[in-house]
Amino acid sequence: MRNTLDSAQLNAAVENVHRAGMHGLFAEVRDGDKTWRGAAGVADVDTRRPVTADMRHRVGSITKTFTAAAVLQQVESGRIGLDTPIGRYLPKLVPGIRGDAITVRMLINHTSGLAEYLPYAYPSLKAFPVLADTGPQSMDGNRLTRFHPTELIEMGVAAPAVGAPGGTPGVYSNTNYLLLGELLEQVTGTTAERYITRNVIERAGLDDTELPADPYVNGPHSLMYEAWFGMIDPPRDYSVYDMSWVGPAGSLISTVADLNRFLGMLLAGEIVSRSSLEQMQRTVPVVSQEGKVIDYGLGLHPMEAPGQVTFWGHGGTVWGAGALSMASADGKRQMSVAVNLQRWNRLDSAGKPQPHPIDEALAALHRVAMYG
Repeated sequence: MRNTLDSAQLNAAVENVHRAGMHGLFAEVRDGDKTWRGAAGVADVDTRRPVTADMRHRVGSITKTFTAAAVLQQVESGRIGLDTPIGRYLPKLVPGIRGDAITVRMLINHTSGLAEYLPYAYPSLKAFPVLADTGPQSMDGNRLTRFHPTELIEMGVAAPAVGAPGGTPGVYSNTNYLLLGELLEQVTGTTAERYITRNVIERAGLDDTELPADPYVNGPHSLMYEAWFGMIDPPRDYSVYDMSWVGPAGSLISTVADLNRFLGMLLAGEIVSRSSLEQMQRTVPVVSQEGKVIDYGLGLHPMEAPGQVTFWGHGGTVWGAGALSMASADGKRQMSVAVNLQRWNRLDSAGKPQPHPIDEALAALHRVAMYG
């Protein structure tokens, strides 16, 4: 990895993603004391208002890294045991044999075997992962729906298990992280959102990051366009949305600058201890929501290219918005990219997402941002 930022190369890579069909995207790359920021495209397809690199954005499951760090802080304090059964803390939510078998670690690394609640909260997604039989209707119906986390957890716990507790590969499930939110509330006496805000977000000095209490993104931001595999055409804006449907699993609002600052501090041992960071980087195979087997730790997963250093971080998507934030293992180089269009791939006759020029252009940007 070269300790340099090639602005022309990065600017070209961002423009290529926009030219490939992305409405708008913005990014920041840091390498030591050097910083590059860039943006391309529009924040509003009607007014043609441009995106800018300082915009606030919904960053989806990158929230999980913040929640995992908060839980690890409580492990360090002795209030939570990583290998303690969740039934000891939340016996009503995960009762009986499963509560005794599923540990806190299994929730954080998605090896609990608990199913995803989303298809039950969003009936038009019931056929997921059979995409051709799904539809976007529930997204509109739930725009301002206020879910209680225990309501969603009960859906996931009641659904057929997707694996045995501790078995691998695990299966990625937001149910796990809503349970971690309830666990934080149980042991700290305050809501997960307040605890994470005070002890992770504020501790890291992230002035433009929040777990929202209302459906709005305050401050400069882009609209967020969902295509749902071509079933919403033209793509529809979902930037105003009640995020209680995903809470401590994916509701975070942030900026690319704040995400880079956070990951740099996390990997430098400034958010959790070095021993906790080692636990976060112990991976197991997990089946992602896209059906791919990835290595997953405790709220972190690695990305690496042959002959290059390993990067650690997380990606995330919500309706209309996506982001990826990664940092080199030593924390010195960070890259965060945010996009304002999701599920741009159309389905082929077999119901599988077809390749799209955006896919390769984004992958090329990620490579340039990480390795130069």
